[in-house]
Amino acid sequence: MKLLIRILITSGLVMLIAHFMTSVDVANFTTAVIVAVVLGLLNALVKPILVLLTLPVTILTLGLFLFVINAVIILLCSRLVDGFRVNSFWTAMIFSIILSICQSIMFRLTKEDK
Repeated sequence: MKLLIRILITSGLVMLIAHFMTSVDVANFTTAVIVAVVLGLLNALVKPILVLLTLPVTILTLGLFLFVINAVIILLCSRLVDGFRVNSFWTAMIFSIILSICQSIMFRLTKEDK
């Protein structure tokens, strides 16, 4: 149930951010749900490999290269999901930063007490 709520929150945030960023397009809410699922899978499967392969650069830049990795993940998701389009690398970077901040806030607000 918690995973479903996270996917719905992320898809809502994707729709909201795409509404305000003119260079990001999401066709409909179903596409946003697919984007949320694909982003989750890419973050779980591809991102750790990219982080490991780029570890020297990440250490050299004091972790700032992780922003580049996040933008690459967004661009990869844009290539995989029809109806989701990000125009440029810089747009993907800004989108990933805004999405990460908004997800942190929303997940903290919806945190379930154990």
